[in-house]
Amino acid sequence: MIEAFQMIISGNQEIFQITWLTIQVCLLSTFISTIIGVPLGMTFTFTSFRGRKLLILLSHAGMGLPPVVAGLWVTIFLWRSGPLGELQWLFTPYAIVIAQIVVSLPIIISLSYSAFKKIDEGTRLQIKALAPTKMQHILLLFKQAQFGIWAAIMAGLGRVLAEVGAAMMVGGNLKGETRILTTAMVMEVSRGNFEIAIALSFILMTIALILTFILLKFQQRDVTV
Repeated sequence: MIEAFQMIISGNQEIFQITWLTIQVCLLSTFISTIIGVPLGMTFTFTSFRGRKLLILLSHAGMGLPPVVAGLWVTIFLWRSGPLGELQWLFTPYAIVIAQIVVSLPIIISLSYSAFKKIDEGTRLQIKALAPTKMQHILLLFKQAQFGIWAAIMAGLGRVLAEVGAAMMVGGNLKGETRILTTAMVMEVSRGNFEIAIALSFILMTIALILTFILLKFQQRDVTV
């Protein structure tokens, strides 16, 4: 335990690089999942179209998607002979971001959908009575569902921070290129380097706590406006 703290305090360059890459890919994938997932959750709630129920079912089912399955499909698409092979993104941070989007997007869609569904009919009628523009109408609905939306974002972020299987598969855990905290922890445990693994776990937990605290502050601030 003492050795783990010493590694953190000493400012180990490799640990810093792994930590910084982890923050980058997790925040980017969560951001992309949010700007796609929240509008889709809203669309599924207030718009009727063919295939809507199937898409809702798929998004709910996707919440339990095993990361290795997501990693497998991303690998197939990004493989040299795959549909997106020309991009040459396999075993790069881009591949990790895509895999994390695949595992977090269904969570954000489903929880956003639930948040918008909780807006009661009376509130919807009151909003319509204000005769808002289309954009104002959307913003008012977002305002009503904001608590659930922030919860969806936190859940999506938690999923990508904890993800290891897909990141290992599509990223390859390459030193200095695609090694993030979770994949590094698995590697160090397999080598018997428990001190390093413990140090990485403390860093990961600290990042999770800090980011969750920030999101909670945004959630509480908006709710009290």
